[in-house]
Amino acid sequence: MADFALLHRPALADAKSGSFGAPSTGTRISLVALPEGHVLQVLAARGSGDLQDLIPRIGDGTPHAVRPYGPGQWFVIGDIPLSPAEIFARTPLLDGRASISDQGHGRVRIGISGAFVEAVLAKGTAVDLDAANFPVGHSAMTLIGHISALMTRTDTQGFELLVLRGFAESLWDELIQMSLEFGVDATTLR
Repeated sequence: MADFALLHRPALADAKSGSFGAPSTGTRISLVALPEGHVLQVLAARGSGDLQDLIPRIGDGTPHAVRPYGPGQWFVIGDIPLSPAEIFARTPLLDGRASISDQGHGRVRIGISGAFVEAVLAKGTAVDLDAANFPVGHSAMTLIGHISALMTRTDTQGFELLVLRGFAESLWDELIQMSLEFGVDATTLR
């Protein structure tokens, strides 16, 4: 058996970048491929009780790192990649009440922000994005067009979308199309 090195290629490395469309209002929509750090899926054990105070222990302490997406299910997100040993070392912090699964290889984060970000996203989802109903820090699993994504409000005018890696480029292109009337600045980070 031959030894070989796996090369990590960012999912949005070939995404179109640059300025698209003319901003009709002078306010642009910013679309950013966020760093492919770590995405940890946490699943509560049966009968584990309330884990709201326990889950943040495995996060990096950044705002909105813990994102609930279903009963007894969370994603813990961060910009820094974690080795298998670093992930394994976090498991005892859950006191046997939940398990961790590394999803960093299979999920990609996209940031979208701007004054009209709610109007852009409303073109693709049925979630009520009004700040009174979807405040900063709130997350929801939703469809954006035909693509499933975890949407998190990270700022009054900013959202982060967590999508399966295989759908990242399609979602990126769809977000650009949805943003054209407002002007879009799309950037990829490596």
